[in-house]
Amino acid sequence: MNIIGPDYLVFGVDDVAGSTRYLTDYGLQAVKADAGGGRFEALDGTGIIISHRDDTGLPTQLPTGAMLRKTIYGVDNSKTLDAIAAELASDREVKVLEDGSLETADDLGFALGFQVTVRKPLNLPAEASNAPGATPARAPNVIGADEDAPALPRSLSHVVYYVPDAAKLEAFYRDRLGFRCTDRLGGNPFLRPAGTLDHHTLFFIQTPPQMQGCEHFTFHMGGPTELMQAGTRFVAKGYESFWGPGRHIMGSNWFWYFNSPLGCHVEYDADMDLHDDTWEARGKPMGADASQIFLFAHREKWAPGGPPPGAQGS
Repeated sequence: MNIIGPDYLVFGVDDVAGSTRYLTDYGLQAVKADAGGGRFEALDGTGIIISHRDDTGLPTQLPTGAMLRKTIYGVDNSKTLDAIAAELASDREVKVLEDGSLETADDLGFALGFQVTVRKPLNLPAEASNAPGATPARAPNVIGADEDAPALPRSLSHVVYYVPDAAKLEAFYRDRLGFRCTDRLGGNPFLRPAGTLDHHTLFFIQTPPQMQGCEHFTFHMGGPTELMQAGTRFVAKGYESFWGPGRHIMGSNWFWYFNSPLGCHVEYDADMDLHDDTWEARGKPMGADASQIFLFAHREKWAPGGPPPGAQGS
């Protein structure tokens, strides 16, 4: 099945105004947003949809009260929608909504949607770097560090679930929807659907049942410099860094995670590995040494001649 990846994540939040401000400060564009919620899009049209937690139009909450209410996947065409409906209707309810999209649930109760993808093709340059021994990627007099350069999320990358039975849920996405495991961290699977080469669009972390929900989601940036600029600007707006910046081992993506009012962490990522069907999944034990190849800690800007970074003034 040609599932491309997540088009939208739907949240029911306690603080609509705060979540709206958070998502727009993060760099998403508000679409039809008002006091009741709205849609917030990246450059390719993928994004986040929020409503108040009590909105009756939202799918039923998980028993844990998690704010993530639905993951909506984009597919290549209506034939794939029909194939998904036929496959899943054999053992669960599959609703056809007014807009033609499908709504159902996976084997652990996470609400799922499927629609013909909203993703728009992007024609944007990637980050360019110069290195001795390689043809210059930036021409002479083209500056690499521009403090005023835009740093906007390009595309919804992936979502991570806390789950009480990772093996059961992996089997559902693998056997029923055609996802493939690219790597395992502590036995937890990184999964990609057939319609993308991204290292993963979905990752499960085995946890006790009372933790079931969303751990984080993230959007792809144009490169490490965009990620660092976006994260630095986010910190300057008062948002709290949770983890990073750094670079993962599984997937190789640069990362920077932040706390959020959406009941989960929110990440910027950049430069993720791509894999085809010839790739053989690796396995590493869960732990800091397997999770990141390096990790930085954000500090305030500093200039030579001043007190050491982090020093207290007298």
